[in-house]
Amino acid sequence: MTDSFVIQSLQGGLVVSCQAPAQSPLHEPSVIAAIAQASIFQGAVGVRIDTPAHVEAVRQRVDLPIIGLWKQQLAGSDVYITPQFIHAQAIALAGADIIAIDATLRPRPEAETVMSLIQHIHDDLGKLVMADVDTVEGAIAAVEAGADIVGTTLYGYTAETRHLKPPGFDLLKQLVARLDAPVVCEGGIATPQMVRQALDLGAYTVVVGTAITGIDLLVQSYVAACRIPPST
Repeated sequence: MTDSFVIQSLQGGLVVSCQAPAQSPLHEPSVIAAIAQASIFQGAVGVRIDTPAHVEAVRQRVDLPIIGLWKQQLAGSDVYITPQFIHAQAIALAGADIIAIDATLRPRPEAETVMSLIQHIHDDLGKLVMADVDTVEGAIAAVEAGADIVGTTLYGYTAETRHLKPPGFDLLKQLVARLDAPVVCEGGIATPQMVRQALDLGAYTVVVGTAITGIDLLVQSYVAACRIPPST
């Protein structure tokens, strides 16, 4: 797939984030691959996948775009979505078409900058970059650094935005108005109506995760409802 085809194929569609907690029985490459394939069969235009093993398994069963990432907690930094080039390289080798990175303005591990990471992904790996951001300032800096697409992924999940609740429709509107790059709405999308709202606000594509594939969290919420004492 060419870079232009990858991006164009996402326009106006749904990307399903197929992930599971590390302690879950669902955190198994073949299971994640089956969930991803089922999502594509039902009309998703792409999937978002964490870890090289899962990306590789999904690539064997899915021909449409994979947004790949590798969550890694490193000492001295809150940046955890594909924080370094070695993580991006592993995701690229596993078969991802787009590499998602944390492009917030938070301190990064070692001396690698967002700009240098994007440049290495473009030049050394030949892959597109999705910049996961939390603010307008971070998004602008990411595009200036060369990011191909920008997502509202980290809105509400950083110290600067923790007081805000996803989905970041207000951030989405600002990014659509100010950026030339395609803007992805991701985070907190819980209903089909919210997907439609995001697209109407100008989102290039919408990523939905927990509401579709978060079986562990969904079951927890239903079980919790069962344990509420009956009203009198």
